[in-house]
Amino acid sequence: MSERALHSVPDAREEDEPLMRDLIGDLLRRARLEQGRTLREVAEEAQVSLPYLSEIERGRKEPSSEVLAAVYRALGLQLIDLVGDLHTQLMPRPETIRPISAPSISGPGPQAMLLAA
Repeated sequence: MSERALHSVPDAREEDEPLMRDLIGDLLRRARLEQGRTLREVAEEAQVSLPYLSEIERGRKEPSSEVLAAVYRALGLQLIDLVGDLHTQLMPRPETIRPISAPSISGPGPQAMLLAA
């Protein structure tokens, strides 16, 4: 047998970025619950099976772009709503942003000067 082996993708760790399917599922579930709608109502309007929609909401299935569009439209959302919410969730929190230290002027290395227009 070859020395190369197939390796599975390691499980996501807490410090890793979340999976898109988890974020999308959370967004769709929140939108549905805020509207007071059932899985069945949204699944029927989106023409998606109820078990499949449930799997999407729980982050177990990654929907195709067509299925995703049908579901967010059934919820009265647009793509910009989905992308905007994902952007908000993924933005680093201020306390996690590390400031970039400015190089010392007398230190070794290349020097740069910033000019304002």
